[in-house]
Amino acid sequence: MPNRLAAATSAYLRSAAHQPVEWYPWGEEAFARARAEDRPLLLDVGAVWCHWCHVLDRESYEDPEVAAIINQHFVAVKVDRDERPDVDVRYQNAVSAISGQGGWPLTAFLTPEGKVFYGGTYFPPEGSHGRPGFKQVLLAVSEFYRTRRDQAHAYANELHQALHRLGEARASEELLSPGLVQEAVADIERRFDRQHGGFGGAPKFPHTGAIELLLRRYDRTRDPKTLLAVTRTLEKMARGGVYDQLGGGFHRYAVDAAWVVPHFEKMLYDNAELLRNYVHAFQATGAPLFRETALGIVRYVTAHLMDASEGGFYASQDADISLHDDGDYYTWTEEEAAAALPPEELQVARATYHLDGPGEMSHDPRRHVLFVDKDPDVVAAVLGRPADEVRELLARARARLLEARRSRPAPFVDRTVYAGWSGMMISALFEAARGLGLPDAREAALRGAERLLRDAYHPGRGFQHVAGARDSVSGLLDDQVHMARALLDAFEHTGEPRYLRLAAETMEYVLAEFTTPAGAFYDVARSAAREAGVPGLGVPYVPVQDAPTPSGNGVAVMVLGRLAALTGETRYREAAERALRACAPGALSQGLFAATLALALDLHLDPPLHVVVIGARADPRTRRLHGTALGTYRPGTIVHLYDPSAADGAERGGVLPAPVAAAGGPAGDEPRAYACTATACAAPATDPEVLRDTIRTFGRISAA
Repeated sequence: MPNRLAAATSAYLRSAAHQPVEWYPWGEEAFARARAEDRPLLLDVGAVWCHWCHVLDRESYEDPEVAAIINQHFVAVKVDRDERPDVDVRYQNAVSAISGQGGWPLTAFLTPEGKVFYGGTYFPPEGSHGRPGFKQVLLAVSEFYRTRRDQAHAYANELHQALHRLGEARASEELLSPGLVQEAVADIERRFDRQHGGFGGAPKFPHTGAIELLLRRYDRTRDPKTLLAVTRTLEKMARGGVYDQLGGGFHRYAVDAAWVVPHFEKMLYDNAELLRNYVHAFQATGAPLFRETALGIVRYVTAHLMDASEGGFYASQDADISLHDDGDYYTWTEEEAAAALPPEELQVARATYHLDGPGEMSHDPRRHVLFVDKDPDVVAAVLGRPADEVRELLARARARLLEARRSRPAPFVDRTVYAGWSGMMISALFEAARGLGLPDAREAALRGAERLLRDAYHPGRGFQHVAGARDSVSGLLDDQVHMARALLDAFEHTGEPRYLRLAAETMEYVLAEFTTPAGAFYDVARSAAREAGVPGLGVPYVPVQDAPTPSGNGVAVMVLGRLAALTGETRYREAAERALRACAPGALSQGLFAATLALALDLHLDPPLHVVVIGARADPRTRRLHGTALGTYRPGTIVHLYDPSAADGAERGGVLPAPVAAAGGPAGDEPRAYACTATACAAPATDPEVLRDTIRTFGRISAA
């Protein structure tokens, strides 16, 4: 008989509907039963894309003996971390405080009030190497709660109170200085792996916020060491197995330091922020590899993670086909490659991708991860062939291997459309349209924005988490700030005042419902936290780390800064300053892990160039100036297309944007563009080439 998860909207929960564990979804029903029977709760937090979650399911939750122990002694609750990030982050913090590590699957044991008294991540079915088996853990925890109930509650209360104290951000009197940004940059550069790129050792995750911060830093300093950290990281990732060499797009992370063997799940949020990185790196360097990689991400996302009929973007693609493989869809034996390729193409593919000898997959040493082991020029020298011929053979081999791969059963795609993650991809696609000249990316971004506005937006209450879901959680900071950023991008690209108005409305909701007493932003709206009813969710949390998506406070500050520039409303900049004072002095000591917040502070201290194109939107001359403003690279540039004849309340009743007013206002009917820093404006430009040069050079100040 199916358990209570059969009707869940979450694919992860539905995948456990057949298990003999008497699962409850997250909700009051489970906690009411736990209180009535004075039973502890077993909380399992995972995701449909999570390999080890599937392993734990297969080994333990599908085992009738394990299920019997759980059903007898616990009230079992299963949570999809993508569907309920607010639940996940609080219990991750609690379990990390107990065990020293978090991750998925998360296994937590709670009092009936929802407070953690013990937990961990993956537990093997049987004990080994000093680690207890899951049945042993379950029985020991049950016995502890039964015989030492007061001790369990006391410890849970103590942990709850400690997390509550840590969760509040406090205002600081410390000056917001460039030195704080430099402290974060220095930490990032210390962690840079000069050999393999990336930051730190294995396992290796993308740190997209750090790349954006370093790109902005390099744009002002021209320090070759700063650029090296960007280019080596992006080159090694693009050549590694962490990038799908056939189908495009990035897997979630690499288990090794060299980016060769990935965990094969593909996440929308990773690909969004990596797309932003590769577009900006191409604009900064002109390196063809960065453009090719960005285009590969766009092709993958639009083919597999985009809702082609409705717009918007799906959450993820799983790593595995079944519970018994580990990325087999993406890997190859020599025999499989030989069956798909003619001899000449096989020879080139084998040399390029190291398709000989033992493979890289520990569960099946025959299987190879495709990564670029040798460049075409090297392969040409080894094989004694012209380099152009090798490139042509390799292109044909990739196409044949991809076609052969399509005959395999493809990993599951979670077709849930989350507002925040879709907002990230919408924004990144606008950047791709801007930096690579991709009109199709612009249209996909606009369709995505309209889908989220239609199916997830509620005036005065912002964006709900899941588009189109009646029972979706609402009031999550990430959904608001990422969609507000996407709407500002839509406004910059189209000049449609509606997008600016909706972005401002969303951030008004953030300011009203998410602001802490010190001025930072909670991850959950106050009204949503009050309605939660579970003490474990009452722990405040102020997101300042990039973990794994860009920090909610960092993105909020950047959105507020852009709103201040586009609307002339100084209160948005003042709110950004309050948030930075509450967060930055303490958080930026975390360096690499607070890179987005450091970028937000850098943009606040040295506001980006603001370009206003004024003229009728239908005028081809206006369009040329607008296209030049969008397409000319200078990190953070804000572009404002202003049509005086179409101005409405969203553009302050036709009042001139501040940079135009500061420059003396428009003269005559000819379209023109005004480029202004925080303190000065260049002469208005009517020629696109003059505007391009102005954007690149005006008001440049070298960073310390």
